[in-house]
Amino acid sequence: MSIKQHIPNAVTLLNLLSGCIAVIFAVHGNFVIAAMFVFLGIFFDFFDGLLARKLNVQSPLGIQLDSLADLVTSGVVPGIIMFKLISFTIDAPDYSSYSDSWNSVFHWQGFKLSLLPLIGLLIPLASAYRLAKFNLDEDQQSYFKGLPVPANTLLILSLPLILEYQNNDFMNAIIINKWFLIGITLLSCYLLNSNIKLFALKFKNWTFTDNAVRYIFLILSVVALVVLHFAAIPIIILLYVVLSLLTKSKI
Repeated sequence: MSIKQHIPNAVTLLNLLSGCIAVIFAVHGNFVIAAMFVFLGIFFDFFDGLLARKLNVQSPLGIQLDSLADLVTSGVVPGIIMFKLISFTIDAPDYSSYSDSWNSVFHWQGFKLSLLPLIGLLIPLASAYRLAKFNLDEDQQSYFKGLPVPANTLLILSLPLILEYQNNDFMNAIIINKWFLIGITLLSCYLLNSNIKLFALKFKNWTFTDNAVRYIFLILSVVALVVLHFAAIPIIILLYVVLSLLTKSKI
């Protein structure tokens, strides 16, 4: 086996490493650094596939390894972040009068775990299921069936980044609402495993006629990012779904 066959897998492992580091920062509530490592992991995720195609060394091992790395970077990390965000929206209960009854919080020798934020962990479960289906589906070459896990990750990561950098009271009030966060969680889990056909950003050629929806999407996305910054990301994901539904006959 030549060295070049290991190069894409090494890049995939860098994706996994980035995801593991992001997990550490996410657990400690440092969402900005966690997001930086997730973005780095998504870059490696794109780059490993590109390398495999350029070097002509695609392999079943690479496919499985890629999904395992994605599960951490684009599954576990957004799940932890959503868990933490929902936790922040819940008023701290009064533990001074705690009894041994198990109500909304588990207690293990001083460790307290509220049940409601666990809903955020549906994201890694839905991501794992979506990745497993993707590996078995041979049809998803020119399109995706359901929202790709990196796109869903960007959606979840945009929420703490909006809070950190946008400094907008209206947007903050929406995001720091447990029912909004739970709704986003359930919606993302549905989109991940839906049968909605979404166009892939793969250009077989550069003509506008054959790639109109891709060019329109990219142009609108760039404009939205310039104008709205991180707040543009949820809009871009919505735009992606809407354009795919409007042009499904051409996907």
